[in-house]
Amino acid sequence: MTLQEHIAQVAQQVEQFSASSQEALEALRIKYLSRKGEITALFEELRAVPKEEKAQYGQPLNLLRQKAEARINELRELLAQKKAADDVASADLTRTPDPIAIGARHPLSLVREEIIDIFSRIGFTVADGPEVEDDEHVFGLLNFAPEHPARDMQDTFFVEKEEGVQKPTDILLRTHTSSVQTRVMTEAAERLRSGEQSSIRVLCPGRVYRNEAISARAHCFFHQVEGLYIDKNVSFADLRQALLYFAKEMFGADTQIRLRPSYFPFTEPSAEMDISCNICGGTGCAFCKGTGWVEILGCGMVDPNVLEACGIDSKVYSGYAFGMGVERIANLKYRVKDLRLFSENDIRFLGQFQSC
Repeated sequence: MTLQEHIAQVAQQVEQFSASSQEALEALRIKYLSRKGEITALFEELRAVPKEEKAQYGQPLNLLRQKAEARINELRELLAQKKAADDVASADLTRTPDPIAIGARHPLSLVREEIIDIFSRIGFTVADGPEVEDDEHVFGLLNFAPEHPARDMQDTFFVEKEEGVQKPTDILLRTHTSSVQTRVMTEAAERLRSGEQSSIRVLCPGRVYRNEAISARAHCFFHQVEGLYIDKNVSFADLRQALLYFAKEMFGADTQIRLRPSYFPFTEPSAEMDISCNICGGTGCAFCKGTGWVEILGCGMVDPNVLEACGIDSKVYSGYAFGMGVERIANLKYRVKDLRLFSENDIRFLGQFQSC
């Protein structure tokens, strides 16, 4: 094929250019106008043409390149117009013209769901209950003595009811999510006796209320996640292993735990659990007050009196329970020093968790 025939052939192809997408149009541009394209190859052939004949082929070649570039630009404009028309046709005319800022997950929601996810891997399921509770489920079934300080108005928000309908002190805002545990135990007691159910393994997340002064370290409402496991032959070793697993999953594989004797009315024996400080690695810093340890939760074996009060035979079943403050875990995980930040809805604070 002569150079003249080759030019005529490519010119005919250029006239037939068409593309249904930007990708197809780019493929055409590369095929004909790139450094290794067909029109560039024609200019390479022109180099071999005798000098006196170059003018004969040079002008048609320049026109061909200009024509190809014009056709590519024309197709690009047509595709842009088509896209704009499609966008208008599919536009949501009810949307605000102002840009909508991307929201962020609340840090307490992130931490709560991470805690739930960790314990769900070892068989715990989520149980829920009312925030406005009765004295029996919050205190009575949990082995609280009638004169226990937690029942006092200084610690608990009681809900006033009409006289004669219900005693004012019978209804209150729950002070812990242990009230969900008592509901779960009383509801499952008959199924345990009949053999229909063999064990209880639940996690109880939720908001709780206490009559405390609001400060950087305390609030009148906060969030807890409590766990309960009831079965035959449950031991303190089972509790320790579950909590060690949680600590390593939440704070890192190098995390260590220690259990210190404590007291709770509803567990016996009881303990406070500390983790090795995840800031200094246990060497001692201002956050852990130089001890290398940070307290994160309370735990213990469910008191037999609690099992019996909920209708579960303490001679057959045993169990453990634990409870932690979500804000406390969030403080350790994100190093937030002021509890009030979690409830003030300051978008400057919440915006820091967009990528979480």
